[in-house]
Amino acid sequence: MYTAYAITTAITLLANAGIAVADFLGARFVLANSAEVGVPRAWLPWLATLKAAGAAGLLLGLAGVPFIGVAAATGLVLFFVGAVAAHIRARVYDNIAFPGAYLALAAASLVLAVVR
Repeated sequence: MYTAYAITTAITLLANAGIAVADFLGARFVLANSAEVGVPRAWLPWLATLKAAGAAGLLLGLAGVPFIGVAAATGLVLFFVGAVAAHIRARVYDNIAFPGAYLALAAASLVLAVVR
């Protein structure tokens, strides 16, 4: 069970760290997606910080602080539920799979962190 937890959490951690960097750098695809969904550009650093904090928390969970890992995974689940909701609210379905995939990773990490 630990192996599944470690692999899933590492993938979730890397995915969120990567997208946080893209957010911080103002990558073209990030700016286009946030504009399409109606997220103000001024929010991007704050959203990136939340994703980076989630990734850091997952890393701490892997390093032996399980309650921080669970808290981080919970926060990421809530974050990406909001992202999926923003896509639905804006009726932007062509790229809803991306926040959906991040949500699935965060949810899997949360479930595995709790049951391990």
